[in-house]
Amino acid sequence: MATLDQKSPNVLLQSLCCRITGKSEAEVAHQFQYAVRVIGSNYAPTIERDEFLVSEKIKKELLKQRREADAALFSELHRKLQTQGVLKHRWSVLYLLLSLSEDPRKPSSRVGNYGALFAQALPRDAHSTPFYCTRPQSLALGYAERSAGLSASVGTSGISSLGVYTLNGPTPTPQSLLSGQPPQSAAAQPLGSRLAWALPVSSSPSSALAPPTARPPLGPPVPAARVIRPRRDGDAAGEVSEAALVRDILYVFQGIDGKFIKMNAQDNCYKIDSKVVLCKSLRDTSSRLAELGWLHNKVRKYTDARSLDRAFGLVGQSFCASLHQELKEYYRLLSVLHSQLQVEDDQGVNMCSESSLTLRRLLVWMYDPKVRLKTLAALVDYCQGRKGGELASAVHAYGKTGDPQMRALVQHILSLVSNPILNFLYRWIYDGELEDTYHEFFVASDPNVKTDRLWHDKYSLRKSMIPSFITMDQARKVLLIGKSINFLHQVCHDRTPPGKITAASKSADTPKDAAELLSDLEGAFQEKIDAAYFDTSKYLLDVLNRNYLLLEHLQAMRRYLLLGQGDFIRHLMDLLKPELARPATTLYQHNLTGILETAVRATNAQYDNAEILKRLDVRLLEVSPGDTGWDVFSLDYHVDGPIATVFTRECMGHYLRVFNFLWRAKRMEYTLTDIWKGQMCNAKLLKTMPELSGVLHQCHILASEMVHFIHQMQYYITFEVLECSWDELWNKVQQAQDLDHIIAAHDVFLDTIISRCLLDNNSRSLLNQLRAIFDQIIEFQSAQDSLYRSALEELTLRLQYEEKKQQREEEGQWGVTAEQEAEEKRRVQEFQETVPKMRSQLRILTHFYQSIVQQFLVLLMTSSDESLRFLSFRLDFNEHYRAREPRLRASLGATRGRRMSNI
Repeated sequence: MATLDQKSPNVLLQSLCCRITGKSEAEVAHQFQYAVRVIGSNYAPTIERDEFLVSEKIKKELLKQRREADAALFSELHRKLQTQGVLKHRWSVLYLLLSLSEDPRKPSSRVGNYGALFAQALPRDAHSTPFYCTRPQSLALGYAERSAGLSASVGTSGISSLGVYTLNGPTPTPQSLLSGQPPQSAAAQPLGSRLAWALPVSSSPSSALAPPTARPPLGPPVPAARVIRPRRDGDAAGEVSEAALVRDILYVFQGIDGKFIKMNAQDNCYKIDSKVVLCKSLRDTSSRLAELGWLHNKVRKYTDARSLDRAFGLVGQSFCASLHQELKEYYRLLSVLHSQLQVEDDQGVNMCSESSLTLRRLLVWMYDPKVRLKTLAALVDYCQGRKGGELASAVHAYGKTGDPQMRALVQHILSLVSNPILNFLYRWIYDGELEDTYHEFFVASDPNVKTDRLWHDKYSLRKSMIPSFITMDQARKVLLIGKSINFLHQVCHDRTPPGKITAASKSADTPKDAAELLSDLEGAFQEKIDAAYFDTSKYLLDVLNRNYLLLEHLQAMRRYLLLGQGDFIRHLMDLLKPELARPATTLYQHNLTGILETAVRATNAQYDNAEILKRLDVRLLEVSPGDTGWDVFSLDYHVDGPIATVFTRECMGHYLRVFNFLWRAKRMEYTLTDIWKGQMCNAKLLKTMPELSGVLHQCHILASEMVHFIHQMQYYITFEVLECSWDELWNKVQQAQDLDHIIAAHDVFLDTIISRCLLDNNSRSLLNQLRAIFDQIIEFQSAQDSLYRSALEELTLRLQYEEKKQQREEEGQWGVTAEQEAEEKRRVQEFQETVPKMRSQLRILTHFYQSIVQQFLVLLMTSSDESLRFLSFRLDFNEHYRAREPRLRASLGATRGRRMSNI
């Protein structure tokens, strides 16, 4: 029981009284009774129920006591208390604090006026029943007391305490407006401290010029100055009174037609009926005030139309909510004016008194609210037809103004509008989830794209939805972060939670969080994006390199498809030569695959990773009539899974084209090697046939020309194209920050190779000339083989004739008969007659080859690629072709001139 008694609210209340007064329990009996009456009565809720007005009264009391720092501290603590939600009845606590702070000895004190209420005896169970269960009889207030209480509430705290709703909630009221002190300078006032949805304390425009102490309150005057006036809409002459216009204007402020001022649908504005008798000044003033109603209707019409439109999206609904919030503050201002007008009606205040509502006072008081409404109406017009990130961009663009109050207003709206976008963003970069039902986010997803094209096609940027406060670089990083998370989960099958990849930061759960991020876009916001980007991209590249050997596959492409593994390529050609010399229709892929495996086992390729070797394969291209195995053979490399994102079908097609070109060029080198071997081996044998000396010399010269051409082309392709491009690619891959950088570097590498290897559309004529040169080399090989075959056959017959003749002479017989000698001479004569034909054939072949090379050099000299122009110098190192072709001389001179001008 003792424990329960200690927890009793009465005991806690008594302890509170002891703590406040510093007295013992016996000495605070009177204060305890008073506290029980305050808490248990229903008097306070009858007078004040608005937490905002009570807090403003507390701040006003602190400002009156010149405790500005305490007032600011109270405002901050009250704002934090509102966000915490630990108290359900904050108004009751604030009202208790306000009541306890008042001096009961002052005759005007609220406690003193109603002291009789607390003078009643306590109920018998006051000490045994919790105070929230007691129900003392409420005191019935008379009409005069209620009017006085309402008037005091409106006059002292109602009109003068409606603060601006800024990003941090209601701001403290400036001392100059609440305590009668002179206003501070603009530099000394903090941003957002001006009262936008509030009225000035002074009751007339002229009083603003008077000394501060002479400014009367807006509330009703003292009873001695009260002049009773009849409530009527016009005087005896039929003219509408100003009081009636004031009442109409207050209705118009809310978009409601008054008795005299109504909306004109044709002109889309509020107008006073022309039949109404009214002086010009009042008519003009009323028309100017009625503009607030038109502005209110414009904003309200937009919110009413869009609030129920679900397709407008979360961003649009947030925009409507921000407009509703501003209209709510506007309505609070109007409620204060209505209550003041009601007090004047009840007490009969004259329009001529200093505290009454007049059109001119309304014109002055409503200036700032009118500017605020104009901003909202203009913003509504500017945002028509926009949604999502495009709407946020429109709000952000409209906030670029020099007026700090309007800028604060737009920034507050922007914080509400951008909150859903930032929530989308954080969920995307930290979880990889995209729940954008109404397509408001700047990252778009295509559900029809399959997994193998996830990285390239599934996710993209909606450029129109990128908010203007987010740069394109930030948007690209945001896209890559979420795309990397989904790629890891769906393609790499990595089950690591996103929270372990990058530490999730606090999201923009509230507009305040969004406002803080928007105020530091280049600081905290950029740091969040960069941290998630670097962590996610680094983890993805680590997974690709560690689990899927991305870099090793890249090197395998260089070694096998780009012929970088020299010993393997040479041995493979030696093994394939008999097979590839056959017609293409007689080849079988399984035979070629076996030869490939033999070449791998016999060279350094055998030491490569088994994962790479099993992907290496043979491929036969489409067969055309007359093709040999050399024309259709190709190596292939199978890719799948995550590495297929880098080595796409398009990339593998480029690799196939480059391989075929390099394979053909390598075959030319291989063929010329065989030609040189044949010449070296047969040179001594054919010395006994002097009639062939000219032909053989011509073969040596043509072969030397071809060897020089092929060596220079091979050097250009191998070193200037492949090695330089590969070095650039490898450096970029090592420095890559994300997978997109690797893909882009790899694409540039392939494009460079295709372009500089003459495989692009712009180099088609050069490629055709080069292929024609390759064909001439094959034809020259055939011609030389035919020449050597005929010569060797003739040499064999001559040796056999001499051997037979010598053998018969050793036997003591005549060496040959006359018939045999005549037959031998006839055969030799026939062979000698074929030599000019061979010489002529070689001369034609040489002429045709040199003409093709000459055209090739001309095309090289006119190329825009400087490396190709330098290649032409090396191919024509002795200026043989330059002497024969005038175009080469002109081009060479122009090139040298360009080089000198560059120097």
